[in-house]
Amino acid sequence: MGKREELLKVAEDKVRSGGYSNFSFRELANEVGIKNSSVHYHFPTKADLGAELAHQYTNAFLAALGDIDDIKAQGKNPIDVYTEIFKGALLRDNQMCLCGLLGAQNESLPEKVQVEVKRFFKKNLAWLTAAHTANGETDPAHAAITTVSLLEGAMMISKALNDHSYFKLATQ
Repeated sequence: MGKREELLKVAEDKVRSGGYSNFSFRELANEVGIKNSSVHYHFPTKADLGAELAHQYTNAFLAALGDIDDIKAQGKNPIDVYTEIFKGALLRDNQMCLCGLLGAQNESLPEKVQVEVKRFFKKNLAWLTAAHTANGETDPAHAAITTVSLLEGAMMISKALNDHSYFKLATQ
């Protein structure tokens, strides 16, 4: 793993544990073992780093979801696959959705980061709408927003109460 990827990983962990303001370039440099100026070499500004972080997170999330037709061909429900990604982040990694956290801070984020967070939600809603359509839902757009809202909210409540049983209950 190169220094750029290390910086992104450390920044992601910090954002997922405390939000966008939970890190500085100096802290990232110290954790990765490079000079502060080297962080600026890879990411000229914190906004550049935050935007790249959200962009990569979105791409990785969508790649983990996969193709709806392939999922159905395997006899699985795409909505269950979607839910499992959230469940794994919370129950296995004890982390919130990166873009969910950033979305809650939207007004205080740099525009570059806002654009990437919006991209996450638009792409997720499009995928979920297609998944609910494939499942025969009568109002797939409504079902999509309900699904993502339920999962993001269930994560937040579980973390706030430090009790993952709330997520499990909400997603039964």
